[in-house]
Amino acid sequence: MDSSIFAFFFIAFLSTTRAFDQCPPLKPNSDLSIIHIYGKCSPFDSPNPTSSWTTTVLNMASKDPQRLTYLSSLVATNPKSSVPIGPGQVINTGNYVTRVKIGTPGQLMFMVLDTSADTAWVPCSACTGCSSTMFSQNTSTTYGSLDCTTSECVQARGLSCPTTGSAIGNCLFNQSYGGDSSFSATLSRDSLQLANDIIPSYVFGCISTISGNSIPPQGLLGLGRGSMSLLSQSGSLYFGVFSYCLPSFRSYYFSGSLRLGPNGQPKTIKYTPLLKNPHRPSLYYVNLTGISVGRVNVPIPPELLAFNPSTGGGTIIDSGTVITRFVPEAYDKIKEAFRNQTQGPFSSLGAFDTCFSVTHEDVAPRMTLHFSGLDIVLPMENTLIHSSAGTLACLAMASAPNNVNSVLNVIANLQQQNLRILFDVPNSRVGIAREICN
Repeated sequence: MDSSIFAFFFIAFLSTTRAFDQCPPLKPNSDLSIIHIYGKCSPFDSPNPTSSWTTTVLNMASKDPQRLTYLSSLVATNPKSSVPIGPGQVINTGNYVTRVKIGTPGQLMFMVLDTSADTAWVPCSACTGCSSTMFSQNTSTTYGSLDCTTSECVQARGLSCPTTGSAIGNCLFNQSYGGDSSFSATLSRDSLQLANDIIPSYVFGCISTISGNSIPPQGLLGLGRGSMSLLSQSGSLYFGVFSYCLPSFRSYYFSGSLRLGPNGQPKTIKYTPLLKNPHRPSLYYVNLTGISVGRVNVPIPPELLAFNPSTGGGTIIDSGTVITRFVPEAYDKIKEAFRNQTQGPFSSLGAFDTCFSVTHEDVAPRMTLHFSGLDIVLPMENTLIHSSAGTLACLAMASAPNNVNSVLNVIANLQQQNLRILFDVPNSRVGIAREICN
């Protein structure tokens, strides 16, 4: 199998960069290319470029539960608590990046996209522990730091505002990330350029110190729907609408697209309602009503899928989790239905507990996700993943961690590949349609 398949999986970020291979040209409209962190068009090197793809998958799968643990902790937050400026406090993955320019004149950065985070942050000049590529805030004519009296600073949680006498200090904050990493930053604002669009005075964290190895080397751009997110800060430019299309992991460049605003979005697309959890309004909840394996409607107790704003239970669409995860009781039912229609014997391979000989792949059933008003039949490439030797096919889904209060189901990026996912926040709906993304 081509070595480029390795790039679909992410283990950890490194600070090293490499020269670019030839990449697809940018589209003439306002679409941005979405590039996998280890794709051919990315400046970042894989930490283990000589590893087999199976090893890469297993290592990546070992990181997924940390993100699920984090997402589960978010939904249990006391609704009376203040919302932190950096919702991605212990997220451990960042699979896709896009080209962004910050400042005047614009400085190119490859920032991680995260639908379950709101804030943006980038490493800035003189940063201790950062990668060699940093935003030079001192050379930007439009850069400015925010002080403690700003509403953005008041909204944030965990900030310290040093003052000397009557002087007003900068808005400073610390944030943990990846479980073993953290950073300190100054809340700032500057021009943000996305393709042909420029958003003046965009608020972000300007990182001054990093500890650990899990911080995305050139920053993160939050695509959630909180007050600090791209959608909120762009206002009438994008009208709260965006879509993305993640490429197949079999594709050569691993390059998809991010489309901002209502213009150019697909006209013939089916929608399902977008739900809002008051405990965590940034997350994109949808109403998953059931799952079919082949012609069998899996008998999952409704309460395991139902949206419950009190507990945070339900299903979200997330760009940072690699393989779809269901709460344990629901996953056990799905696994049983899949095995009953597939020829064994079955074995495990890391996070994948339903692997079988590829000679039996032709009888493997298709899976359908049933949402309110929308059914998505997953192609087999969104359902199965193969071992590096090509002898095994595995169900590319897993159980959520059982060591936390698991109430959250997560539709992850492997199951989203070659689908256009359209988020229409003002109309509280999500559209999904088949599309060849690469």
